[in-house]
Amino acid sequence: MGAFLFAATAILWGSSAIVTGQQAVSGAPEVSVGYRMALVALVMFAWSVLRGQNISLRRTDRPWVALQGILFFGLAFISFYHATTLITSGIAALVLSTSSLFAALVGWLFLSAPVTLRMLIGIVSGIAGLGVIAMPQLALVSSSAETIGGVALALAAAACTGCGTVVAMRNQRAGIPIPVLISWAALFGALFSFALAYFGGLSFSVDVSLTYLAGLAYLAIIASCITFFMYFSLVQRIGAASASYTLALVPVVALLLSALFENLRIDAYVVSGGIAVLLGNILVLSAQGKRPAPAARTS
Repeated sequence: MGAFLFAATAILWGSSAIVTGQQAVSGAPEVSVGYRMALVALVMFAWSVLRGQNISLRRTDRPWVALQGILFFGLAFISFYHATTLITSGIAALVLSTSSLFAALVGWLFLSAPVTLRMLIGIVSGIAGLGVIAMPQLALVSSSAETIGGVALALAAAACTGCGTVVAMRNQRAGIPIPVLISWAALFGALFSFALAYFGGLSFSVDVSLTYLAGLAYLAIIASCITFFMYFSLVQRIGAASASYTLALVPVVALLLSALFENLRIDAYVVSGGIAVLLGNILVLSAQGKRPAPAARTS
């Protein structure tokens, strides 16, 4: 099951890259992220209620769930949306893959999560493989202010994703059911995004074309509700650092889909880089192993 969750999460997020880029230019990223997360929260709250789950949060858990929402569902997505308006989604996804390093470091500092030598070698191997794959594109990227800004925003998204993943682990260890956790965290992320848009004087209007609405539905339901549920289930099974490593496969998935639908040529860079990423994947998963499930919630 862990291998399935790992692969499915990477595939769904990888396939959503092009849709994210379209959404980012159809309105203010803060507003698009706010609408997306509001829809995620609505769907997940409905799902939780239908399953008969208690959707209330303990007072001690609320600040942590809010922090997860702001980091993972707010800042990370807003930063990544902005990044895709300045650099290609492939390069942005490449930078985002470093979130595994942030998750490992923060987990080690605050949760005493073990970081083994094998795990570090695996993470470095995966990121190096992505570098090899992206080398031809990186050689064509100019050192313009837009490029530097895009890379900085993608790196900020990586940091927020890694930190948000570790906070999610804390929340799951507190026994909060995953659907309930996603519901509240997405709601906090939506409120945070809308607050940024309001105080930033941004327009709340977006492109209401069929393409935008279909993209919003795909990103909110498929690439968010379903994928977030799988992702945080993966966090529970294999730990934050290893779960974040699914993001290292996102650019690979995007490149493979591009080869299928956009006639991208698979060359030596893609093949050798893909092997390095897969090797890193094996090393990280074998080093981390499974973590005990959090205690069941009783209140």
